Order: sequence, then C-alpha cells, then structure tokens
Amino acid sequence: MAHQLIFEIGTEEIPAGYINPSLDNLQQQLAKKLTDLSLKFDSIKVAATPRRLAVCVEGLEGHQPDRQEKVMGPPQKAAFDADGNPTKAAIGFAQSRGAAVEDIQIASTPKGDYAMLELEQKGEATQSLLPGVLYEILHGLPFRKSMRWGATEMLFARPIQWILATYGGEIIDIELDDQVKSGRTTRGHRFHAPGTIEVDNFTSYLEGLRQAHIIADPVERRQTAADEIARAAEKTNGKVIDDQALLDTVTNLVESPHAVCGSFDKRFLELPKEVLITSMREHQKYFAIADEQGNLMPHFVALNNTLVNDEAITTAGHERVLRARLEDAFFFFREDQNTKLADRVEKLTGVVFQAKLGTMLDKTNRVEKLTEFLAKKLAPEALADAKRAARLAKADLITDMVGEFPSLQGIMGRDYALKQGENTEVATAIHQHYLPLRAGGELPTNTAGILVGMADRLDTIAGCFGIDAIPTGSADPFGLRRLSLALIHIIQDQLFTLSLKECVAKALELYGDKIDQDVQATNDKVINFIQGRFTNDLTGQGIPVEAVEAVTSTGFDDVVDTRSKINSLLAINDQPSFTVLAGSFKRVRNIIKSHCDTKVDESLLAEEAEKELFATLQDTMAKCEPFLQQGDYDQALQVILAMKEPVDKFFDDVMVMVEEHNIRENRLSLLTSISKLFLRVGDFSRMFGMQVKS
Repeated sequence: MAHQLIFEIGTEEIPAGYINPSLDNLQQQLAKKLTDLSLKFDSIKVAATPRRLAVCVEGLEGHQPDRQEKVMGPPQKAAFDADGNPTKAAIGFAQSRGAAVEDIQIASTPKGDYAMLELEQKGEATQSLLPGVLYEILHGLPFRKSMRWGATEMLFARPIQWILATYGGEIIDIELDDQVKSGRTTRGHRFHAPGTIEVDNFTSYLEGLRQAHIIADPVERRQTAADEIARAAEKTNGKVIDDQALLDTVTNLVESPHAVCGSFDKRFLELPKEVLITSMREHQKYFAIADEQGNLMPHFVALNNTLVNDEAITTAGHERVLRARLEDAFFFFREDQNTKLADRVEKLTGVVFQAKLGTMLDKTNRVEKLTEFLAKKLAPEALADAKRAARLAKADLITDMVGEFPSLQGIMGRDYALKQGENTEVATAIHQHYLPLRAGGELPTNTAGILVGMADRLDTIAGCFGIDAIPTGSADPFGLRRLSLALIHIIQDQLFTLSLKECVAKALELYGDKIDQDVQATNDKVINFIQGRFTNDLTGQGIPVEAVEAVTSTGFDDVVDTRSKINSLLAINDQPSFTVLAGSFKRVRNIIKSHCDTKVDESLLAEEAEKELFATLQDTMAKCEPFLQQGDYDQALQVILAMKEPVDKFFDDVMVMVEEHNIRENRLSLLTSISKLFLRVGDFSRMFGMQVKS
C-alpha cells in the first residue's frame, strides 16, 4: 500500500542564496535514491523557509518488488582455466553471493567477457529502507560553505535543531550524534509561535505552519511578499522598481512577509539613480520606488519577518539605517569628484590584474592599443573616442564609490566622466564596455564602448591562455567562457567582418615576454576555445550540431561569415537534391582521403561521365566565385546543386581506383577539386543523414 513520506530538516537561519539550490538538490537526491531502490511514487512536493528544508513524497509504495539483479564478477579468463574449470576467483565470487559455481554465467560487455550471476533479490519494506535513505541525504546535501557545531561531526549549512520524518504517519527513526532525534513535530515562527506543531500529513503540515505565522510553500510566500511590497508602495503613488532577483532573496529571508514603506531625504536624489538603488538593495535589501516617468522617488519598501504592531516605529528604524548608508554614499560621491578619472589612471598600478600578467595599468595600456587596432579595422571614425574611453575605462575601480559598491564599476566611470567634461560618447563607452554582463544580457550600442569591450575581453582571454590559466571542468576563475560568449554576441550583433586569429595574435603580441607559452600554439588554443563556445551557443538555440560542425570543421575565424554559411546550409537542407548531394560528397571525401592535388589533365579524361563532370565543375566554379567572394552563400549553394546529377552519373559510370596510375590520380584530382569547392562553404557531407526539415 502506498503512503505519504514527510521529511523536514529544521535548522538555524540558512542563508537566502542556499535555499533554492538545496531544495532542488534535496528533491533530486531523494527521487534518485527511491528510484534506485525500485520504490515507486506518484510525485514529490517541496517546502522551505529560512529555518527548514522540507519534502513530501506522495504515493510512495510500502514495499520493494522482488527483482532479478545481475552481478558482474571477474573476467572469464580469470574465472575459468583453459579447460573450462572454475578457478579460486570464480569459487570465491559465487560464495560471496551465496550462489553455487554452477550458477555462474558468462556475459559479454564492451570490455570483454565476464563472469556473472543472476540473483533473486527479495524486496524490503519501505519503512525499513527509509532511515538509511534519509540519513544519507542529511549527510550528502552540498552547500557552498558548511559548518560544524557543538561536539557533532555533522556538516550542514547551519546547525540542525529538529527533524520531522514520518511515513504513513509512523516516525522514521533517525538520530544525529545523540543530539537530534527525529519525530512527528515541526516548529512555528520563532517569535510569534515558537512551540511545536504535530503533523499528520502534508496538508496539516502546511496548515499548521500557516496557523503558526509561517508560509512554507516558497511559491506562495514569494507571491505574498510581492503583494505586500506592492501594497506598501501604494501610499507613495509610485511603483516598486522591478527586481526579481531581490524578490527571490527576500522571499528566503522571511517566513512571514510583512512590508512597510519608508522615506529618505530628497537631497539624496542628487546621487545617480544606480547608487541609490544599489545602496538600498545590496546592504539593506530594500526596494526602490519610481514615479510614472521612471524617476526615483524618496521612498523605499522593506520586508519584515514579523508582524508590525507600530508601523511608525518599524519604519523609523529602517529609515535610520538607510540614512547612514546614503550619507556614506553621498560622501563618497563628493570626494570622488575631487580627482579626475584621467588623474587616477596611473594609480591603477596599485591594482593587480593577474599576478603573472601585471597590474590594471598594464592592462589599460594594452587595451588602449588593442582598441586602436580594432578601431582602424572596424570603425575609424570612432578612433579618438574609443582610445580615450579605453584610457579611462578602468579608472573608476579606485574610486571610493566603486570600492564600496563593486557592481557600480563602469556606471560611476560614466557619471564621473560626464561631470568632468568628457564627451557623451566617451562617457557612455566607459559604462557599455562591460556589456553584456551575463549571457542573454543587454548588448552595447555605443561604437567606442563596443570596441573597448572587445579589446578588454580579447586581452583577458589571450593573457590567461598565454600563461596556461585556462578553464578546466567547471573551474573558470576568470570567466573566460562568459567573456568568449560575450565577444561572439557583440561581433554577431554588429555584423563585424573580423579575423579572430589576427586579433588574438595582436593581443598576445602586446603581452610581450609575459606570455610563457608558445605564441602560435596559444593562438590556436584560443580560437578552438572560442569556437567551442560558438558551437555550444548555437546548438543551445536548437541549431543542429551537424550544420554547425559542417562549417566550423573547415575553419573558424570570421564569426559572422561562419554564421552566414551555417544559415545558408540550413536554408538549403530542406531540398531533397541537397541531401543526395551531401551523401555523394561524403563518398567523395571517403575516396580522396589525403589526396591533395587538384590539377586535372583534361587529356586523361576518357569516360563521358568524367568529361561531363569536369565541364560542369569548371562552369560551377566560374559561377560560384562572385557569390563566394561576396559571402552570398545562398546563391553559391544553389549553383553548387547543379553538381548533383554529374556527380551521381560519375559514380555510376566511372571506376576511380583503376590500375592505371595516371588515370587513377587524375580522377582523384578531379574529385579533390570538387571537394575544395564544396569546402569553401562547408563540409556538408557531415549533414548527410540529418533530418530534412518538414
């Protein structure tokens, strides 16, 4: 019979950023362990607050089914001698499993033949299995940082105070270091209802907590928090500035959301909008309010974890704390303006970019030169502004404001630049060179900012590869994957015709003797790395990997040109004749292998089919060349499709690998010429067998 499993880990307050990942992990681990034990269930529900992580499994079967289990033993050659008699290894294997040697079978695997036993496993009662399952989960939940407490050896995000664990209403016995024993009770709000609450089922669990001033369902609590925040802002005639990430955070900071609206002195509105929002958001977790035009108002909303009996007192407390923060920001803002950004640049020598790659001043000098290099190629009219922006781009890193709020880098540089007389293009570029901040984020639109942003990213990627500080597995301390993806998106957005190899070579050259790797090999590694991000990005958008690799396998240098080829291959892929041609091209590639010569001796063309193919190839090459030069791959592929019939006829009528050396080599050269033409668009033999679009 199926029953309901309820499992809650009660703790001291868990950091807000830990809760959602931990809840996902709890659900996934429990589902996997139950599935591995062949225990069927209907669904898993979750609940969480800062003081608890909870899960409910609905319809969990009460008993494991009996099942056959295949157990692999030693290799056949170790289990049996040359005469087929069992060795000590086979006898020991059978005895360890309570079976007879005669029961051993031989199973073929990719690694060879192995001894194998098929054993009948009797199912156990779910109630007897759950203590071990839940105990393993308690000790296996990962956190960014864990802690020990008291005399316990247990590691967890915060000290565990209680455990609720029941199955079908019966307690599942779990004990942690003789300190915490499982039971059937949970606990209410720390201040409003600190007592215990007995739980019969998940419905009573949620309702009991609700009566104890706790909304345990994260989705419901988030919506309640959003409603409370909007309600509190109504009195200002303004609207809370949308901040979904902050809403996620405050949802996991409270068990019972109650919002109040406070105010601050209007003089603080002299601060840049981003400074005010950041001051409220990062330290106090307050929501900013704006009027209908999007202008900040001198108000904010704070979310509390307790009922507010006297709103005036509570609000005054929040206002007092925020006032101190804003006074600091106001002081930083005024003091920073006493020194111009241009005068701060030389002081960047005190900020380390990377131990082996030098200081931020070194980086600034390189980025300035690389920006000039890019500007001359892509936007000569923006050269002066781009160079100036590159010079000033990192200067705000040593301002007091950015020191206090690192997320304002670039934003403060822009605002200070405008106040110090820099033109709008330069000031905007200082901010926009950081864009996009994340995958899918806003892209820069300012030409100078685009150039500086590309140079900045190329410098970091090339430098890190130049000292072999490259990403491994999930480790990417310099965010090179993110930087590469941003570089790709900027180039695509601007449709820049640009050689990545040439840009990387220039970036490596500017490092001079700081690079301790082979320069050419490093350039190749960087291009391969960026190509990998390009491929992952496109396949992540649903573009078939075959189409992407058909082009990138023939070379990757110009991002826009590469994408254009891929688009053209996808556009023509729905034509049946192209599918046939792709299959024929695959045959061409298989036949020519390493043959490189493309010179065809027309006098050696004996068969009518090969003469026709050669003539068609000559005509196709002449027609294709203008389209290939212009990057019009749609038209080039339409012309190439004319090769289908002559190629098919050639393979039907002509034997390529004949004994006569000269004729054989001449025919291979003809096929190699065809291959060379096709490869100027892509190796679309890789697309053979790809599903044709309907």
